[in-house]
Amino acid sequence: MAATSAASFSAGSTVAFGTKASQLPQSKPSALRFKSQKSLATFSGLKAATFVKCVSESSFLGKESSAALRGSVVPKAQKSSQKSQYHVNPLASYKVAILGAAGGIGQPLALLVKMSPLVSALHLYDIANVKGVAADISHCNTPAQVLDFTGASELPNSLKGVDVVVIPAGVPRKPGMTRDDLFNINASIVKNLVEAVADNCPDAFIHIISNPVNSTVPIAAEILKKKGVYDPKKLFGVTTLDVVRANTFVAQKKNLKLIDVDVPVVGGHAGITILPLLSKTNPSVSFTDEEVQELTVRIQNAGTEVGEERAGAGSATLSMAYAAARFVESSLRALDGDADVYECSYVQSDLTELPFFASRVKLGRKGVEAFISSDLQGLTTFEQEALEALKPELKASIEKGIASAQKQPVGA
Repeated sequence: MAATSAASFSAGSTVAFGTKASQLPQSKPSALRFKSQKSLATFSGLKAATFVKCVSESSFLGKESSAALRGSVVPKAQKSSQKSQYHVNPLASYKVAILGAAGGIGQPLALLVKMSPLVSALHLYDIANVKGVAADISHCNTPAQVLDFTGASELPNSLKGVDVVVIPAGVPRKPGMTRDDLFNINASIVKNLVEAVADNCPDAFIHIISNPVNSTVPIAAEILKKKGVYDPKKLFGVTTLDVVRANTFVAQKKNLKLIDVDVPVVGGHAGITILPLLSKTNPSVSFTDEEVQELTVRIQNAGTEVGEERAGAGSATLSMAYAAARFVESSLRALDGDADVYECSYVQSDLTELPFFASRVKLGRKGVEAFISSDLQGLTTFEQEALEALKPELKASIEKGIASAQKQPVGA
């Protein structure tokens, strides 16, 4: 992977986009300069956060992870004078491809990924209208080089040497469209794109956003198996939006500082298959039965909430892009050697009898390193019953995806 040359940037205040600092290996040279102890921030719109003495209010992480990340940054912040000049050095060295970059999720996602200090090249692919998106985003003064690719003939080149592939391509469910209509369209799109990934960057982390995720991830797995390159540790269904929503809604309900809240969400990524484990909320907090019911239903139906507020003129594209960007950043941190990266994701799993299941996992350089099985221990009666209730629906979605993939021939 070719890294772009380091550039110097100066920041005088914290930008309120996001979250934590990236793990910064000590061997990497200084690339960023911040001139105030109060404004020392990581250079990323996703996770601009003040560190050394404080943590951003809007950090992706809670106290424990933030403390670990803060510990990784502080030793590298070198005071060079009494005016407190610090040097921080994330070195952009990873290539990310977004397939479906001209869409409602793809555009804001591309912008957010462009702001990551770990990205050296951002490849934007779509069947049309991507050149303007790439031109627009390329004007942002962050290190990542932006390249556009249009149509099937340019798809292979968009994937050469890529470390992380994100697939938001597909269509949202529209009025009058059945779930089968949505499935048939997006299943075909995912199949074709994953075949190209298998042929051109089989070792990349693959992030599936295209709905229905409960089925499209099994489809992707079957395609990769047929191509002989399936690595279950590197195929992810992006369910981060469910976690983002759970954290937000719980913090609002209980008047908690959002940075501290972490709610694991397990199961799948649609309707009742989304199960927030409120009893596992960190920090520990008590809920009435009514609050549990209300929060669970709201988290499960949050997409509908957005659609209704948009009056049928759109869906939850912006929050989805934010959540997807968070998962990209976590994957890049893991690839970069950060040993403290945990996210919920829909992956091949042995935590239940289902072949795919969303849960909290530990990420590393080779993908999924461990499943956090303790999240499924000591559940409340409500959670245990909800877990059993979601399994038949999730099982049917998985089987539908597998059957669809097995019926379709794989391109050479």
